[in-house]
Amino acid sequence: MRSEDLPAPDRFQWWREQCAKGVVPTVASSPHAGDFRATVTFAELGPLQLSVLTFPEVRAVRTPALVRRSDPEEYGLSLITANDLWFAQRDRDCRLEPGRLLLHDTSQPFDSRALPGSGPGGMLMLQIPRTALPLRPRRLDQLLARGLPTRAGMDAILARYLTGVADAVENGEVGEREAGQLGRTALDLVAATLATHLGDEEHLTPETRRQALLARIEAFIELNLGDPELTPTTIAAHHHISPAYLHRLFQPRELTVAAWIRHQRLERARVDLADPRQRLRPVHAIAARWGFRHPAEFSRTFRTAHGVPPSDYRHHALTAGTTEPDRRAPAPRPVATPG
Repeated sequence: MRSEDLPAPDRFQWWREQCAKGVVPTVASSPHAGDFRATVTFAELGPLQLSVLTFPEVRAVRTPALVRRSDPEEYGLSLITANDLWFAQRDRDCRLEPGRLLLHDTSQPFDSRALPGSGPGGMLMLQIPRTALPLRPRRLDQLLARGLPTRAGMDAILARYLTGVADAVENGEVGEREAGQLGRTALDLVAATLATHLGDEEHLTPETRRQALLARIEAFIELNLGDPELTPTTIAAHHHISPAYLHRLFQPRELTVAAWIRHQRLERARVDLADPRQRLRPVHAIAARWGFRHPAEFSRTFRTAHGVPPSDYRHHALTAGTTEPDRRAPAPRPVATPG
């Protein structure tokens, strides 16, 4: 939904109503109230709701009176995607640049300000029922209004997952069944991420620990696809688990660990072959970049997967003008859960 579909005088009121219904009631103000250009996407993901928001400079204050009047008893976990955000709750405040995660509590007053930038601000927000997290509220209070970095570890995995899910939602690629699975996986990753910051991993359920471990393994695989020594044995050793347990983690999927690695490598190679910026890079160099030791093996594997040799695929893709503008991974595939 876009505010620009409405007359300019009605846009800010529309924004306030959408946020009150879809997020939480606040007292909002903005220097752009006369022509407030914003977009809103809401998606139900099983136990969670995802909100994808873009907006100009705006302030939103959740007062004690609004908390008493309407409280969904939720946590909000936001990923800042554009421009800085200032946020205050529980006598502390922080300024977050894009790429940071922010936890807030709807049961406590807060003050937030989307700061001006070169373009519209933006965020992705998960709304999480308090009862859905296996962590004590008093412990979680320690993380409120603190910018969490997303450069490494579970924070980076969670941020990437949220970005992929939001892209899939906005592209209309998520059906009702997939939405529930994506939401449950997101909840596990959120719980694991927050528990890591608190040192409370012992409070996580076995399923949440399994999902978090699988997410770390997937991230490790994707970071090391170019290493020809990447095998199920080396992956298991890096994560201090047995190869047998690694294979059990992948059992709910259609592909074995080795097949999933091969699929990811082939997909990265396919993207490079269709990229006009790499038209002068030899096919064997692209194959080596993604962990294929022998050109003949790569050609045979690629032909089996795509029906044509890699050189023919490149010719047809470039002749047809096919381009791959970025190298973002596809939207995360939901991990099936037992039972």
